[in-house]
Amino acid sequence: MKLIQFQIDDIIKTALNEDINYIDVTTDLLVDDDRISTARFVSKDEGVLCGIDIAMRVFELLDPNVEYNVYLKDGSSVNKGDIIAEITGRTRALLKGERTALNLVQHLSGVASATNKLVKLAEGTNAGIADTRKTLPGLRALQKYAVTVGGGKNHRYNLSDCAMLKDTHIDAYGSLTNAVKVLRENLGHTVKIEVEVGSLDELHEALATGADIIMLDNMSCELMSKAVDITNGRALLEASGNVSEQTLRSIAETGVDIISVGAITHSVKAFDISMKMNKQEE
Repeated sequence: MKLIQFQIDDIIKTALNEDINYIDVTTDLLVDDDRISTARFVSKDEGVLCGIDIAMRVFELLDPNVEYNVYLKDGSSVNKGDIIAEITGRTRALLKGERTALNLVQHLSGVASATNKLVKLAEGTNAGIADTRKTLPGLRALQKYAVTVGGGKNHRYNLSDCAMLKDTHIDAYGSLTNAVKVLRENLGHTVKIEVEVGSLDELHEALATGADIIMLDNMSCELMSKAVDITNGRALLEASGNVSEQTLRSIAETGVDIISVGAITHSVKAFDISMKMNKQEE
């Protein structure tokens, strides 16, 4: 996945406006405008790095003359104590951008690391690990990028990507079969249809409609294995619900094609990275 620079800049500017607002009363009253400093980004955890170039961009927007060296790229395995990057620029810019830069790289590295753990648990099976639309408002592009850095796959980016009939849609419309029929009559030829099912009877009905993707919602592994046999390749099968590090391997071994996990974007622990300033004499 390739991020677009103006999207990154918009997110950073929103965060900086929220944090700095008018004045940094500590930095602006303490540090001379022409002072130059060097800082290091140091890992305090183990996992997969993501968002270091985005973090560096924070400082570029505050000081166009900053210079930096990135020693570990996105997707790199990092260990506690690793120096990830070093940056030199106006001291005020480094201090003002520190929290925004760390918030972004810590969160995105957390997403990439959590995704990678699940990807490794599914190794040797047919199942790919995918995200969902359960993303933090305004950060979807960055979070979905982090999922790919961790080895996962992206589900639909928004409601325009795929017609997805969940139980609420079917209940609101009244019939799974008729809902798919109406969608097929109105959709463009490039848009796929996914249907959520909660039982084998609903699976049979979804298969009869020719749905492209079928989501097996909160099914037991026993039922999912039966669903794989029944489907026999006629549609992609996506497992969803009750997915954790403890259950993922069993789910993957049922033979499903995709396991979607909302927790890798909405509930991850921030990856611990710190910014250390080189000490200067007064």
